[in-house]
Amino acid sequence: MRYRILGGTGIEVSTYCLGTMMFGSVGNPDHDDSIRIIHTALDHGINFVDTADMYSEGESEEIVGKALQGRRDEVILATKVHFQMGKGPNRSGNSRRWIVKEVEASLKRLRTDWIDLYQVHRPDNHTDIEETLSALTDLVRQGKIRAFGSSAFPAHHLVDAYHVAERRGLHRLRSEQPPYNILARGIEGDVLPTAQRLGMGVLTYSPLGWGFLTGRYRKGQSYDLSSGRAALAPDRFDPSLPVNAAKLDIVEELVKLAGELGCSLPELAVAFVAAHPAVTSVILGPRTMEQLEGLLKGTSLVLDDAVLDRIDELVPPGTNVYQPVGLWSPQPLVDPTLRRRPVGDRAAG
Repeated sequence: MRYRILGGTGIEVSTYCLGTMMFGSVGNPDHDDSIRIIHTALDHGINFVDTADMYSEGESEEIVGKALQGRRDEVILATKVHFQMGKGPNRSGNSRRWIVKEVEASLKRLRTDWIDLYQVHRPDNHTDIEETLSALTDLVRQGKIRAFGSSAFPAHHLVDAYHVAERRGLHRLRSEQPPYNILARGIEGDVLPTAQRLGMGVLTYSPLGWGFLTGRYRKGQSYDLSSGRAALAPDRFDPSLPVNAAKLDIVEELVKLAGELGCSLPELAVAFVAAHPAVTSVILGPRTMEQLEGLLKGTSLVLDDAVLDRIDELVPPGTNVYQPVGLWSPQPLVDPTLRRRPVGDRAAG
């Protein structure tokens, strides 16, 4: 296992990070089995574990907390805050009120006194970034978190946060967690170079492209749309849709390339992400021990320029074959009231 420094913090993290979104009711409800998977990852040299408060409504954090008993000091532990937790207002977002309250809940579920990397799970258009950075800075000074970062932030938000921190004397975002894989390379054009310029670490999610880079879904073959990720969003797997047909065509070429290299398609997929100079760690999100063991086989795989050039021919740098899940959308494009003057104003004069 290789290790890299996380965003100038001096913290060494493994090139591959164990993502735990699939531990709990959403994926693997067996706590004992999930704990065995976590321990196996640690035994293979992974020292970086990523979770979030909203994964299975806190259950994932509880599983991670149980798994790390007696091993906490050897692990760099990351979690997130932002999404709705429970019913009622003021139980989500990036406000000081919610962050200060929710970090305590995460610490309790994780059975720990500190969080190594606390991430803002999504941007919040209702909260000033200064408010968020100020709250997170206070948590660092209190020793409850060691560093903080963001997830799925567009490049201009990263720049705004950097300048606000500089002006106000606040701690800055040390990392960004975007979706990134062979089929979704859009962040190569802005997010990754911006993170490099700002000295931020990058831990990427979805290296298997929502399952398309597992090899499970192949052109001309029938597959079950009622189970796994396909059941969560069938339209993303329907082969009759042009975007999915394009993915399947590329997958066939990637399967051939993996065969020439003597590796599996998932091994090729995660090695591709790890090859980018801006990427610090690649999040692997297994649901089963078999999936973890398959991914671990590729942790030593390094792709040479010739292989990367062939991938560039299939999917040009900086382009998306599909729109990754969870990316931020500009509010004026989502909320009609932000792109139209009130009727009275339009009629005046």
